[in-house]
Amino acid sequence: MKIKKYIAPTMPEAMKLIRKELGPDAVILNSKEIKQGGIFGLFKKNKIEVVAGLDPSPLPSKSSKQTEKRPANRPVSKSVKDHEKSSQEEVLKEIQQLKKYIEIHSKKTNESYPVEYHFVYQHLLEQEVDEHLAKEILDSVSEQDENSALSKEEILSKTKQIIKDMIKNYTFEGITYNKKVVQFVGPTGVGKTTTLAKIASHMILKDNKRVAFITSDTYRIAAVEQLKTYARILNVPLEVAYTVEDYKNAIDKFQSYDIILVDTAGRNFREEKYVKDLMESMKYNIEMETFLVLSLTSKPKDIAEIYDQFHHIPIKEVIFTKIDETRQYGSILNTCVEKQIGIAYLTNGQDVPNDILDVNPDRIANLIVGDIGDE
Repeated sequence: MKIKKYIAPTMPEAMKLIRKELGPDAVILNSKEIKQGGIFGLFKKNKIEVVAGLDPSPLPSKSSKQTEKRPANRPVSKSVKDHEKSSQEEVLKEIQQLKKYIEIHSKKTNESYPVEYHFVYQHLLEQEVDEHLAKEILDSVSEQDENSALSKEEILSKTKQIIKDMIKNYTFEGITYNKKVVQFVGPTGVGKTTTLAKIASHMILKDNKRVAFITSDTYRIAAVEQLKTYARILNVPLEVAYTVEDYKNAIDKFQSYDIILVDTAGRNFREEKYVKDLMESMKYNIEMETFLVLSLTSKPKDIAEIYDQFHHIPIKEVIFTKIDETRQYGSILNTCVEKQIGIAYLTNGQDVPNDILDVNPDRIANLIVGDIGDE
């Protein structure tokens, strides 16, 4: 369905424009009074804004179907069936889109956005982008609209650009080898150990670095065994630190290595003692940087609370795991903007070393907005 917005001094004039451009079969989807023009917000004139739509391929009439009846004994070819099925699916898709327009408009009549923008607004909310960020994005897009109606492709393009502009000043470096010790912190079950192994693999295979492992995750036997397996495969030395003293000795032992990766215990993020223990171990070595590992399958509110729990620790960047297990990516944007921090990596599976992605504003914008055009 072709949908366009028209602005005219009166409804008859708007109808005249619609008939001229879309023809007599056009349908009025929405109309409202607006104010335009003026100087410094004064002397604005009343105008009518009308959103009209036209289906370029309407359903065939009953009479036309009857005239096209085939003989009873004539078989219907597969290509004809496929064409009819495709046409029906296309019509259903148009009806669903129109229904969504009407539903969104009926719920958002108090909003200042034109009706065609509500698709994007609703999509951002479904992506779990915080409501105030979604509104900020839509405000920026609609400000660029001025008096001309943007096409759907233009709205999506501008939405992506605004998201990129929002986060362009944050870092997306990952590990840069500026620090000798790199530790990974975060709650249990987010995939810290697997993520560490993926990063170590890239360091060894691509950057030819000498890597050593330390784990302080002695609360789970399986976690130590898992890292031991990775260490054996990668031919990397591993020390298990049961105490802060063990941790200090391990760092001293590995001083000749290019980089030391530390796998910390996954604990309940609401336990303050866990964070205090991490801070205690960090006092020993100033050549350290910390990455917070979070799962994108967690609720946005939980992600924000987890981050806040670690606010006493200098987090360089965040690593988001399990992006292959969800279709909601808004927490990446929320974390960047609200916590004012960059994203180091995204992981998208269990395969070591392959399932890890570098991050940049383009990738984040495409994840959040990318599939709206297919809805």
